[in-house]
Amino acid sequence: MKNIITQTARILVGILFIISGLIKLNDPLGFSYKLEEYFNANVLNMEFLIPFALIIACFIVVFEVVLGVMLLIGFKTKFTVWSLLLMIVFFTFLTFYSWYFDKVKDCGCFGDALKLTPFESFIKDLILLFLVIILFFGQKFIKPLFGKSALNLTVLGAYSLCLFMAFYVLQHLPIKDFRAYKVGNNIQKGMEIPEGAPKSEYEMVFIYKINGVETEIPYADVMDNKVPEGAEFVDRKDKVIVEGYIPPIHDFTIEKDGANYVESILEEPKVVLLITYDLNKSKEKGMKKLEAFNQKATAKGYQVIGLTASDDALKEGFKKEFNLTFDYYFCDPTTLKTIVRANPGIVVLEKGTIVQKVHFNDIDNINL
Repeated sequence: MKNIITQTARILVGILFIISGLIKLNDPLGFSYKLEEYFNANVLNMEFLIPFALIIACFIVVFEVVLGVMLLIGFKTKFTVWSLLLMIVFFTFLTFYSWYFDKVKDCGCFGDALKLTPFESFIKDLILLFLVIILFFGQKFIKPLFGKSALNLTVLGAYSLCLFMAFYVLQHLPIKDFRAYKVGNNIQKGMEIPEGAPKSEYEMVFIYKINGVETEIPYADVMDNKVPEGAEFVDRKDKVIVEGYIPPIHDFTIEKDGANYVESILEEPKVVLLITYDLNKSKEKGMKKLEAFNQKATAKGYQVIGLTASDDALKEGFKKEFNLTFDYYFCDPTTLKTIVRANPGIVVLEKGTIVQKVHFNDIDNINL
């Protein structure tokens, strides 16, 4: 019976680690953005790790897939099980922290393929932790499936394929796009709110400093004069108590000089968006390609605009440095990072429908 339980846990954990790792390996840049969110000052306060987020993301997702393979084939059981235990304890801590302190809304466990709430992610990790503990105490039942040479070749092959996949998607784009901005989707439709969709409900709360600690006090208590004596008013905010329907696309803007041009631009039949969410972090190799492509697209009747979250001074500096003749408009940086996993990246629209989307390395493959 113990052997059957251990083998069942072995198969479940191995397959789940491989699937979860491959989904994130399809988009390691997206996972690195999630890690940056965790490293932020108001979450784990480990901002010194932010510059290394992509390297850490790649290491985690490759190791996750390979650990799943190692478990299934029975390679170095003690090392594999200990690694699984340490990794799932780490993940469980992160998801618990996200849920309990309401810091990160989506853990990124399955990338954009499957969105889980922090509580759902925490429960998932608790179940996985239970299964890994079964493996920890049942190590003697985990036997190798092949001889030593075959085991070594299988693990080496898994590492090699994972590293190649990570390199490929970073130099191009994710092989499978799970986001709302994938090719074929219409941005206007993605922003629509269905008739009768549930609306968010808010509660007004006041923040007072009481004995040096910022404390939330409900609106009703403030109106009933239940604020402690000596409390110092700090702020007022609307707290979401019931989350309403949020459309797949909800933060997309094209702003310039205080005006939003979303509606007019999304009605155009031929539009090219040159997206650089942060000009300071843009790749010089990609920036050098933009003006030549702009001239080519403009000659064929396309309206070409840049989208960035950088400030006006930086925009002007980069326009001069790379001789850019198109105008930059503003859009939220998180939205731009969601649209295309490249900095810069190129998106071609036909009346709001995304018909092409490429990494700057593939700019010559765009069919205008």
